[in-house]
Amino acid sequence: MVKIDIRNLCAEYTDKKGTFLALKDVSFDVKNGEFVSVIGSSGCGKSTLLGVLQGLKFPSAGEAAIDGKPITGPGADRSVVFQNYSLFPWMSARSNISFAVKQVRKGLTRAQRNEIAQRYLSKVGLSDFGQKYPSQLSGGMQQRVAIARALAMDTDILLMDEPFGAIDAKNRSGMQELLLSLWEGDDTREKKTVVFVTHDIDEAIFLSDRIVMLSNSPGSVYKIMEIPFGRPRNHPQIIKTDAYHKLRDELFSLFYHNVGENIGGNEVVI
Repeated sequence: MVKIDIRNLCAEYTDKKGTFLALKDVSFDVKNGEFVSVIGSSGCGKSTLLGVLQGLKFPSAGEAAIDGKPITGPGADRSVVFQNYSLFPWMSARSNISFAVKQVRKGLTRAQRNEIAQRYLSKVGLSDFGQKYPSQLSGGMQQRVAIARALAMDTDILLMDEPFGAIDAKNRSGMQELLLSLWEGDDTREKKTVVFVTHDIDEAIFLSDRIVMLSNSPGSVYKIMEIPFGRPRNHPQIIKTDAYHKLRDELFSLFYHNVGENIGGNEVVI
């Protein structure tokens, strides 16, 4: 069943220099419980697309809909994880999560919200850091709090805008594994629908069910690719397979061919 439906979506920005078309005729859907990554070069409209799905940016043409209803603004059915964590610096880790839960899960007592916050802190390995403030946590720990917060909100849809972009390679791999383990959960709960923006092709392959590649200037759908690996996934095993390297090579070839087309073709060596 389709959860998110994007049809002929166009989005513009206007500044002193005029109007800039960021997205043009973007069309694809995301099924219920599917993990879809959106990749592309800088400036291709990835974050603009996520802004439309958040309800913070409105299309100039076309439509984005959730469960068949056009997106008209932010909603309690969506939670967001940003690259820069976006934690309230004056709140403890537990309070950051509890406050977010309060916004979307009405009727819970403070004790219930704190219990949920503590449970998700435990899931991300931070059970002893609930009283710490963001300034007292490393970047990777702050991002774990941000992920715990988004999951604790228990929304149907999880939007992620390059959430691991500022994390070193070792911790990034661990965060990817953590995200998948929390997203996959157990058989008793339905998977969240995830739209994950990244510029990292390897990350997109490992995490996704499908990858949507956007072209540049303006952003439009260049290619949609199915990921052939089942779940749960074992990263060390997957990267040893011929299928992984074939898919990776194809994506890199498409990516740099697309970039080359947009800047003249001869500037990029494949």
